[in-house]
Amino acid sequence: MDIFLKKCEENNLKVTPQRTAIYRELIKSKDHPSAEVIHKRLIKRFPNISLDTVNRTLLTFAKIGITYIVENSGNPKRFDPNISNHHHFVCLNCKTIIDFHSDFYDNMEIPNEIKEQAMIITRKVVVLEGYCKN
Repeated sequence: MDIFLKKCEENNLKVTPQRTAIYRELIKSKDHPSAEVIHKRLIKRFPNISLDTVNRTLLTFAKIGITYIVENSGNPKRFDPNISNHHHFVCLNCKTIIDFHSDFYDNMEIPNEIKEQAMIITRKVVVLEGYCKN
């Protein structure tokens, strides 16, 4: 919760009960939930919370750096509260997302096309797509 409170303060975001509940639900989730999934999990405690509020809040969390949007996870967007360096496998069939670590991908050489454009790399993320055994 410390990073949540710190980032909200740094970005002049009020720490509301709804934002706090959305963040708590996100960080306890291991399934890279969508806004719809989090909304369903919160609706009993917050009957007036809208799906749009949950979605906009999660997008704000991604913007301020306390969650990531999992690339190639399809529609709806899926969110990852694990902001440490890691990669993903996305099952094209069941849509399961699995975190994994790889020194090989972490240390891969930046292509010359990127270097020549004087790009600044802030994060390296690899998303593997395929089919799980399920």
